[in-house]
Amino acid sequence: MDTENIKIQIKTFFGLEQILAEEIKKLGGRNVEIKNRAVNCEGDLGFLYKINYSARTALKILVPIHEFKAFNQHQFYDRLFKFEWENFMDVDQSFSIDATVNSETFKHSQFVTLKMKDAIVDYFQEKFKRRPNVETRNPDIKFHLHIDRELVMISMDSSGDPLFKRGYRREQGEAPINEVLASGMLQLAGWDGKGNFLDPMCGSGTLLIEAAMIAMDLPAQIFRKRFGFQNWNNYDAELFSKIKEFRINRVRQFDGKIVGYDIDARMLNAARMNVEAAEMEDVIEIKKQNFFDSKKELFPLLMVFNPPYDERISINDDDFYKKIGDTFKTHYPNTLAWLISSDLEAVKKIGLRPSRKIKLFNGKLETRFLQYEMYEGTKKVHKLEDK
Repeated sequence: MDTENIKIQIKTFFGLEQILAEEIKKLGGRNVEIKNRAVNCEGDLGFLYKINYSARTALKILVPIHEFKAFNQHQFYDRLFKFEWENFMDVDQSFSIDATVNSETFKHSQFVTLKMKDAIVDYFQEKFKRRPNVETRNPDIKFHLHIDRELVMISMDSSGDPLFKRGYRREQGEAPINEVLASGMLQLAGWDGKGNFLDPMCGSGTLLIEAAMIAMDLPAQIFRKRFGFQNWNNYDAELFSKIKEFRINRVRQFDGKIVGYDIDARMLNAARMNVEAAEMEDVIEIKKQNFFDSKKELFPLLMVFNPPYDERISINDDDFYKKIGDTFKTHYPNTLAWLISSDLEAVKKIGLRPSRKIKLFNGKLETRFLQYEMYEGTKKVHKLEDK
């Protein structure tokens, strides 16, 4: 592998591609290209380590190693069997394969995964008279197989576990928001750690912790113990150590407040445990507080939250969303608020026109991330003042 000019593909969620591309450019990526749910770029080995350690909206970071066309399963197996696998893994290492397949020729991802596994094992058996182990739970090397019609691309997964597994989550809520999605929402909302932040329905605290990490410029994977690239034959431990040290030296002081409200004692307990695991008790305040009875206490304030969806928690939608709107209007003047919801009818009951709507997916649920601007007095007066 050329360690100076590595081609890299970074996977993300739908709607976060632009945010990820900006992150990658800031971290020093070259030839950054936005794709569907992915960003392609180039960089050296140090850059590969740096984005794994620091990129907040990356799900997994792949390095393509082999590309070819196959029109049937024999060609597919044959091309894989002839590939020099020992350049990328050792016979003593275990491996796994995950696959995404969009092809008339190769219809079943399980079948092609099995074929690829056979080709790798047969290659080592013929060349070294020994076979590597297939290990799905905790492999040394993770391969990613992507087939688009006849085009086959094999990549190595440099991340190992998906990058939303930050390592601070001790307790789950009912349906906790994915850490990568949470960070993407905060960045879409413009949170940069200047001012104060409120999540008025904080659940198990993911948005609070991700907001604190952005505010202090903490690397996204500061709590992670292992990355996939640490099992590669070109792993440079000294280089990775330097990159971590450099990034940790950039951590900054945060003087604002990050506050979470919830009314569910179990959720509050989960949030406190997660905040403690993230070592952020000094930065994040969690209160038992009904948002509908609350008043604005922090100035300036950005609010981002994930109200309970009807899919996971039974709420009276119309009344619930109407109360959100009433609380916005009466108790939170001059506030920018964002919320994510899959119930596009119910959000109309908020009674305010969103100034921005962004399509995102929370798991398989199609949602809208909505921005509301609350002004004191009328919008028109503020527009005149702005001029």
